[in-house]
Amino acid sequence: MSLNSHLLELKKKHQHLSEEVEEAQRAPSVDGLHLASLKKQKLRLKEQIERLSS
Repeated sequence: MSLNSHLLELKKKHQHLSEEVEEAQRAPSVDGLHLASLKKQKLRLKEQIERLSS
């Protein structure tokens, strides 16, 4: 897998997590721990993308 395709996959996963977080925040019965976990995953992906992009 080339670096560009790996970055593209990471960006897709990050976008998907962004959508999940937004959806979870709109749900009245969202579990706070689950939401925090999604946000941490999203942040780790963002950091990984930034590391590989530089």
